[in-house]
Amino acid sequence: MCITCGCGGHHHHHHDHDHPHDHDHHHHHHEHHHTHDASISNERAIAIEEDILGRNNAIAAQNRAIFRQKRVLALNLVSSPGSGKTELLTQTILQAKDQLNMAVIEGDQQTSNDADRIRVTGAPAHQINTGKGCHLDANMIQEALQMMTLQDNSVLFIENVGNLVCPAEFDLGEAHKVAILSVTEGEDKPLKYPDMFRAADLMIINKVDLLPYLRFDIDKCEENARKVNPNIRIFRTSATTKEGLDQWIKWLTMQLAWCRMQ
Repeated sequence: MCITCGCGGHHHHHHDHDHPHDHDHHHHHHEHHHTHDASISNERAIAIEEDILGRNNAIAAQNRAIFRQKRVLALNLVSSPGSGKTELLTQTILQAKDQLNMAVIEGDQQTSNDADRIRVTGAPAHQINTGKGCHLDANMIQEALQMMTLQDNSVLFIENVGNLVCPAEFDLGEAHKVAILSVTEGEDKPLKYPDMFRAADLMIINKVDLLPYLRFDIDKCEENARKVNPNIRIFRTSATTKEGLDQWIKWLTMQLAWCRMQ
């Protein structure tokens, strides 16, 4: 359960009943008490969030050191549910398996369906089920790495839980966040979720084979992304027709070569 975003949690506020007499006096006292308590509560929540993120970042740094030592290109794939990122990942592995060594960490709240789909390609996949948790964190990745045998000079895809809010805050030790957006969603997604698209180095606009059937303005989508993040790189892909996969795989190859030089 994520304290910083409150997923799975419920906040209850207890309100004292006013005494039937001297209403104004007690009402004033109650408001003052409530404001004071709210201030303390907010400070405590901020302190807890800073502590959680601080601990997460410390573990992320340890993960990053492991990746650097083994020359592993670790990518954090983030998106809304239904963006097609598992299918895109499956087709990427099939297209690039002769060029790249690849492994996958799959994050889902329930089931191992996506990891099973990845394993069919021949790539190793480790499943993390987060339960009510709405994102992966660095500790989950560290525990997964202890159960995996990562090859040197390889690509590790970390497929995060479908969510464009909370994963923006949590560093996993990755080299890049890759935001995947489907044309079935909406060209204003980068404006609705600016933290995620600001944190991402790359945006993939997926399912472009469906463009003739939709009112999706792909140029406007790219413009919106660059409003939030002027430096973001953008690819257009289709796992169905394989459009754009060569460009994406070329980028992976270049990034892995950069890792080897570090």
